[in-house]
Amino acid sequence: MHTAALLLELGAIIFGLGLVGRLAGRLGISPVPLYLLAGLAFGVGGFVPLSTPEGFLDAASEIGVVMLLLLLGLEYEADDLLGNLRRQAPVGLLDLFLNGLPGAAIGLLLGYGPVGALALFGITAVSSSGIVAKVLDDLGRLGNRETPAVLGILVLEDLGMAVYLPVLTAVLAASTVWDATGSVLIALACLAVALFVALRFGATISRFVSGQSGEVTLLRVLGLALLVAGFAEQVHVSAAVGSFLLGISLSSDLDEGTRHRLEPLRDLFAAVFFVSFGLTTDPRALPPVLLPAAALVVIGIVTKLLTGWMAAERAGIAVPGRIRAGAALIPRGEFSIVIAGLATAAGVDPRLGALAAAYVLAMAVLGPLLARAADPVGRWVVRRRREKAALSLDPRRASGPGR
Repeated sequence: MHTAALLLELGAIIFGLGLVGRLAGRLGISPVPLYLLAGLAFGVGGFVPLSTPEGFLDAASEIGVVMLLLLLGLEYEADDLLGNLRRQAPVGLLDLFLNGLPGAAIGLLLGYGPVGALALFGITAVSSSGIVAKVLDDLGRLGNRETPAVLGILVLEDLGMAVYLPVLTAVLAASTVWDATGSVLIALACLAVALFVALRFGATISRFVSGQSGEVTLLRVLGLALLVAGFAEQVHVSAAVGSFLLGISLSSDLDEGTRHRLEPLRDLFAAVFFVSFGLTTDPRALPPVLLPAAALVVIGIVTKLLTGWMAAERAGIAVPGRIRAGAALIPRGEFSIVIAGLATAAGVDPRLGALAAAYVLAMAVLGPLLARAADPVGRWVVRRRREKAALSLDPRRASGPGR
């Protein structure tokens, strides 16, 4: 491709992403579903297919995954992760299995095989930390009593993904059962070593990457993240997990200025990642998977409401707060698309990518809307309970006038 054509197409893509992000802000929703729709519109089988520079998009998409997980890891310190694991472990495990098993079951029913079912387990199990955090901030709920319970569930989901992703990557890369078993054991051993290093030597790593200027620190952190991600891929742990664990290692001592400098890079490359996933998904493959996607959406809404309710109840939160907690956990986003991208790149049934796209689109749009509706629903439930309590105390009101 000539340089002029390359620059024109890249400029059009990035400028278009800016317009899409602005539209999402006006609508008050996450830009993730709009990025996916843009990719579907201009990819294979779309309205106006683009001859995009695939090498650039592939590399930018990989960097997008690395940046997403690195910034997510920076949100959590290793000690806090272990503390949340001890406090909310029962509800967190229930959350993963209650939301993941329906996806795995539908994957088997649709004939995706055990590996496809394993991928769908992760796609349906995990809420979008980015969308949930934005929704809580937009609705002014960061200081609510139920919010720590919501964040505890998100942390446990991220911890679960730290174990799940290397297992999935090892299974995808293996050709036989024995290869898969060996790869999984190696991946889990690497994960254990990485967690140990994060706990014991996190401060040392932070001092190593910190420079005299923000620019030097930014370059060191970004370079180290790419190196760790590349090494993780070599040992079949996955770049996503390597980046997440590095973020945890750096979280305790890395200054806020460096985090703020990393955020625009994350937003840019993450946007390219979501668009790239949409570009590789043929929209003509969506109609056949709409019915199973709709079933997963309904089940996913109910199961997230249930686990959010239980987590808030465990923390002693009243009914309205339990409803808000459950509704906040509904959105799916970046993790689901990362898992779907790993599976489709490894050659799992191509229908899985279309199913994941339809599912994430629906959940990323419905989640914020249902979170907004949680307050009036909570007030209605409380009012109905009070009315029933009043009727039980005064039987004459229940019998009606003149009786």
